[in-house]
Amino acid sequence: MDLETITLGGGCFWCLEAVYELVDGVTAVESGYSNGHVTAPSYEQVCQGDTGHAEVVRVQFDPARITLREVLEIFFVIHDPTTLNRQGNDVGTQYRSGVYWHTPAQQAVVDEVLAEVKRSLGGRVVTEVAPERNYSRAEGHHQHYFARNPGQGYCAFVVAPKVEKFRRTFAARVKQ
Repeated sequence: MDLETITLGGGCFWCLEAVYELVDGVTAVESGYSNGHVTAPSYEQVCQGDTGHAEVVRVQFDPARITLREVLEIFFVIHDPTTLNRQGNDVGTQYRSGVYWHTPAQQAVVDEVLAEVKRSLGGRVVTEVAPERNYSRAEGHHQHYFARNPGQGYCAFVVAPKVEKFRRTFAARVKQ
């Protein structure tokens, strides 16, 4: 089985991770930090906004079961790609919208999908597109956070609605 990996930033990584863990064809999701200038930053450093990193998820998927285009279509529905450095109450460069590709073939698909999203949203998209650089895995307590803490305040009021939006909008893509 040939798997692919794409790295996505769309606000707090707990939200993206919670959704992609439910996507049929996705084989692994890891929360982390990407595209900053500090090697192996901590969550606290990233939250201060000085490292240049985005909170991201690395999404590993089986392209025989779900295409990169489909992965990206989900991404552009479950977060707001029109607000710079912000998702809801989460504000700062670490919460920017970003797609960080791993191969030139992925870049071509990303560029195509992004052009379609820009057309549909009147050109207001601020999503950063770049090769993944300087990635590091987030601390262990951030992994599978929503699955382990569904009743925690942020999870209940911010993450859960995004998960439900995914379930409603992409019902055919939910793992059985």
